[in-house]
Amino acid sequence: MSILALVSAVAGFFKIRYLVDKAIIDNQVFRLHYRTTSAFLFVSCVLVTANNLIGDPISCINDDGIPRHVINTFCWITYTFTLPGQTGQVGTHVAHPGVANDLVPGTEKRYHAYYQWVPFMLFFQGVLFYMPHWIWKNWEEGKVRQLTEGLRGGNILMGQEKTARTTRLVQYIVDSLHRHNIYATGYYLCEVFNFINVIGNIFLIDKFLGGAFMTYGTEVIKFARQNQEMRTDPMVAIFPRVTKCTFHKYGPSGTIQRHDTLCVLALNILNEKIYIFLWFWFIILGVLSGLALLYSTAIVLLPSIREIILIRRFRFGTPAGVSALIRKTQVGDFLLLHFLGQNLNLLVFGELLDELSRKLHLGNNIPTAPSTLELSPMYPSSKLRLHMETEA
Repeated sequence: MSILALVSAVAGFFKIRYLVDKAIIDNQVFRLHYRTTSAFLFVSCVLVTANNLIGDPISCINDDGIPRHVINTFCWITYTFTLPGQTGQVGTHVAHPGVANDLVPGTEKRYHAYYQWVPFMLFFQGVLFYMPHWIWKNWEEGKVRQLTEGLRGGNILMGQEKTARTTRLVQYIVDSLHRHNIYATGYYLCEVFNFINVIGNIFLIDKFLGGAFMTYGTEVIKFARQNQEMRTDPMVAIFPRVTKCTFHKYGPSGTIQRHDTLCVLALNILNEKIYIFLWFWFIILGVLSGLALLYSTAIVLLPSIREIILIRRFRFGTPAGVSALIRKTQVGDFLLLHFLGQNLNLLVFGELLDELSRKLHLGNNIPTAPSTLELSPMYPSSKLRLHMETEA
């Protein structure tokens, strides 16, 4: 894969994901999962398969008895190994960390067979981080996008058209009041999936790397603080750049010959950087996901939190008026209003909440004419847009 093709693929991904005007149906932490993390994992998958960036992923030194492409292929598709106990100053005590005579009795060997699976693992993890968004997107069925059509982004309506659409939107909220709890349940479960996903991926990588990932980041931090003459790079221990490989074949007389080779794993120079970033990123993302889950739980359990959000974030109304609106609505209704507030500017959203308060007789009890819109709250969202545009 050429560098130009790699850059074009990444640029196309960002063009599709970020330049298209789309309705916001989640929060920033949610987007860190399926946008930032998935994008990094997919780009990393492309990088470790772009062999022209680093040359051959494995290159083994051997005698003339075995063709080079044969020993390279054999050591790549089987495994290589290092000797964890063989450490010391390179060039004096050992030729390379973990490389020494393995025929000494009792010598511990650490086998490495993960490297051919790294691209598949990164791609699989990228899919895992995208799945909660995919589930929520199908559960949500474009409801917020259809409700805010013409009231968000650069194509916002003006004048009477905007007023008419806002009035129909308010009427839909009134007609479907208390019937969005299942909608909110789907979103809450997807936030739970996000938290479980990031914690599960930490254990998944730890299993994949033979139990070395849990302390990977802390070992790297300790390594950076140690004396340069005495320290042993933990990244080299987990992702060795030089390993050993043993190849057996029959000689001319039928005896078994043992060929001991040294293999340079150039691919590990990328792998070690990718996984050290993932170690720190997964910890940060796990903390943020846990806080976001606690925040959502507080919204579900504490009506006072919903009041604070409307007053401080969306700058709407007085405490007494907001309290009355929260008492009249349920969690599902609030989540829908929250998503509408994220997609509408504060002025339009304030007008919507004012009209909703009047419809629910929370304000000055101004009588309103019956709307010609008769939208059943149980209609699937695929039909919602058709009814929203009845009077357009």
